[in-house]
Amino acid sequence: MADTLTIRTAGIVTVQDLGRVGRSRYGLPANGASDQHSARVANVLCGNDERAPLLEITALDFACVPSGDILIAVTGAPADVTVQGTVHPQWEPVPVRAGETVRVTGIRRGLRVYLAVLGSFEADHLQGSCAPDTVLGFGPALREGDELALRTACPPIDHPFSRIPLFRLNAPVPPFPTTWTIDVTDGPDRAEFGDTGRRLFDAPFTVSPRSNHIGLRLQGEVPRRIAKGEVLSRGVPIGAVEVPAGDELLVLHRGRGVTAGYPVLAVVTATGLSALGQVRPGQTIRFRHRTLDQAVTAHRAQRGAIDALRTRVRTAFDSLRIRAPIGS
Repeated sequence: MADTLTIRTAGIVTVQDLGRVGRSRYGLPANGASDQHSARVANVLCGNDERAPLLEITALDFACVPSGDILIAVTGAPADVTVQGTVHPQWEPVPVRAGETVRVTGIRRGLRVYLAVLGSFEADHLQGSCAPDTVLGFGPALREGDELALRTACPPIDHPFSRIPLFRLNAPVPPFPTTWTIDVTDGPDRAEFGDTGRRLFDAPFTVSPRSNHIGLRLQGEVPRRIAKGEVLSRGVPIGAVEVPAGDELLVLHRGRGVTAGYPVLAVVTATGLSALGQVRPGQTIRFRHRTLDQAVTAHRAQRGAIDALRTRVRTAFDSLRIRAPIGS
């Protein structure tokens, strides 16, 4: 029988990957990990393909127990990570023996934590992704007692002379500030807001408790559309900053429907989307304008840092004779 990972404390946890790429043409939301950077890094730290299934833990405490020896990595928002009561660092690989309890508690400053396992685990897929879709009812949240079948065993790993950590891989850890700065480029309807469009950058916005993975509702000094006439429903990108009638902005995230009919003032950049996936209700954000060239440069730098990390992980794993999954 395959080894398993048993959920002991569920909180709010789902099996995620990077979502359904290229399925918008069929009307399917992308979904997937809200903080794609942290999810990618967690898998890379475990020697996995960055698109492999992993756990997304939201806000509440979590605990699990493996039936065999495993290697894990925990990224995302700052939290307290322990293995059988011993504190371990985030953003580094951590060996776990069979039967030891892994706990993630005290999630703070951000909203989501990601836990990857060497070799990943078995998961159901829909249209090429295991990401949950709340509209279709696919991929429900995990519950206490659920078991995930592990794909790969990991031999016990320990320092031969002391209990100091084995890994210092210098993963690219993003900031988790009190006030978030979210980068955006101009949206297709920027000209329809005239001078009021500057309000997006002049003052902070507060995240409403009604926010979720579909979109974030923001309260503040909302820009006003000065153009007349209706906006026809059309395709909208992930990260669209919409301005509906009322006193809130709506920022579409990974669970967004593929069409909408509100004017789009701006679009959150790829790096900004990962940051936005960590913003908690009640926190404040400021938008920062970026050109397309600046947005692309930032995205390439972030991906370059992950590629460099992947090389360091392979070197470390080779030296320790850890067999990484094929295709990682």
